[in-house]
Amino acid sequence: MTDDKNGLNLDEIEDGYQKEPEQEFELGEPMAKDVDAIYDIPVQISAVLGRSNMQVSQLLKLGRGAVVELDRKVGEAIDIYVNNRLVARGEVVVVEDKLGVTMTEIIKSDRS
Repeated sequence: MTDDKNGLNLDEIEDGYQKEPEQEFELGEPMAKDVDAIYDIPVQISAVLGRSNMQVSQLLKLGRGAVVELDRKVGEAIDIYVNNRLVARGEVVVVEDKLGVTMTEIIKSDRS
């Protein structure tokens, strides 16, 4: 075969080029084997409704029924941390008789 623009014989070029042998694998198989190694690693997940600062003397005065004002408003997204790293924001939901969190925004990491 000849390249009309440059007058090159492509067959000669291909003969001198050695291709690496093609690997046969099913779609997704190599990735699945790599990821399997991390499935059993435990992580700590925290959902932070809000924060507040107070002195120890104020903390000691708190009793049953006391209300601690947080820095968030009703309906504002909560922060979701995995191993103390902010990874998402979400909303509190009720699942049967338990509280849960649904993620509404994934936070992209600055780490490369």
